[in-house]
Amino acid sequence: MTGAPRAASDGAPAGTTQRSQAKEERRIALLSAAASLFAENGFSRVSLEDLGAAAGVSGPAVYRHFPGKQAVLAELLLSVSRDLLSGGRKVIAEAGDASSALRGLVAFHVDFALSNPDVIRVQDRDFASLGDNDQAEVRSLQRSYVETWVKVLGQVHAGTDPADLRVRAHAAFGLINSTPHSVRHHGRRIAAKSARPILEQMALAALTVESKEP
Repeated sequence: MTGAPRAASDGAPAGTTQRSQAKEERRIALLSAAASLFAENGFSRVSLEDLGAAAGVSGPAVYRHFPGKQAVLAELLLSVSRDLLSGGRKVIAEAGDASSALRGLVAFHVDFALSNPDVIRVQDRDFASLGDNDQAEVRSLQRSYVETWVKVLGQVHAGTDPADLRVRAHAAFGLINSTPHSVRHHGRRIAAKSARPILEQMALAALTVESKEP
């Protein structure tokens, strides 16, 4: 952008927007560093100084963005849970029918898993390190996300018990969220473009296969 800085719409000084953007960028950098460090070393073995160094700021400067290390973990998992829920709802709203909605949800979740393997590992290993209130909020957001899938599955498999549909949804999540492990082979990472169609096809097969009475 060229020209003189514009005043913020609320009448704040012209530099406020730039400073706010820079602060937000540092916050995002800290969360990105946290995902990587927590996934590699575990929440308990990472210090605020480690986070700051990885994000290019001093340890004490982290406190300008988060009150402590647990708050970093909370924001990491809460923001991802919110993004999943809002993204899933957007997919459904834009789909023309239940089948396309289901395909869209699978593609959306596969994209999430391939883009965020570190966050998946942190969720699996360090969820218990969250405070009680944050745990409850993450669980609530994730339950709501599951129910977006159940609603669509209920249209694909009309008359099926919602409890059975939740089993299908969780099974698909388990398969797709295995990405941090399944995309590695003898220490080498398999390209996302190779993993994506496999994950999508397998998840769709599990979600659409007709149930058989025992």
